Amino acid sequence: MNKILFGAISAMAVGLSAPASAADLAARPYTKAPPPMVAAIYDWSGFYIGINGGWGSSRNCWDFVTPVTGTLVNDGCHDASGGTVGGQIGYRWQSANWVFGLEGQGNWADFSGSNISPTAPAQQNRTRIDAFGLITGQIGYAWNNVLFYVKGGAAVVDDKYDLLIAPGFVGAGTIFGSARDTRWGGTVGAGLEFGFAPNWSVGLEYNHIFLGDRNVDFSLGGAFVQTERVRQDVDIGLVRVNYRWGGPAIARY
Repeated sequence: MNKILFGAISAMAVGLSAPASAADLAARPYTKAPPPMVAAIYDWSGFYIGINGGWGSSRNCWDFVTPVTGTLVNDGCHDASGGTVGGQIGYRWQSANWVFGLEGQGNWADFSGSNISPTAPAQQNRTRIDAFGLITGQIGYAWNNVLFYVKGGAAVVDDKYDLLIAPGFVGAGTIFGSARDTRWGGTVGAGLEFGFAPNWSVGLEYNHIFLGDRNVDFSLGGAFVQTERVRQDVDIGLVRVNYRWGGPAIARY
């Protein structure tokens, strides 16, 4: 009997002590759940400045303008090609995936080419482009840090024209008439740009410049020589690097 009573008392003591032991345990620390992982979205907004370089070719078709009647006599066509280097500055703003911009660009150029006139075999026509500039608006669509855009606006080209004595004639290579001309026209183009760092991007761009027809007066030593009507278009391919500031590197989540 005493053994049974002692066992019951022991069991009650163990049961009463369990809650107290649990109360003595330290509270489980609270750990805040980590924030969900999100992907950063590249933003093209802001001012930018950059450099460019590439290749260009100008298609030039000449016609001799007869002094009295103004009749055009075919003097042939040639391509004036060469390298170019320059810079650009602009501003872009982004709304959702659409990107809008304004840009000014100026380039030095070394485009040169010539042809022998089919109607005056002793005459060689030469065109050189020393510089050009573009003032354009842009509209583009961005896939995060990849931007495709089209552009259009005004263009200006600095031309130098020469009349030379053609090879095979006495005095070959001698200039007997020259002219300089600053021509304004329109331009359209397209580009693909890749943002490889928060503020840096690199891209490829193509531009076509429309310059139309224009009468050019040639002279030698201040004396008038003749008039040529020159029709000109220019195609340019460029590699561009831009640095952007004034806009967020990461816009949305």
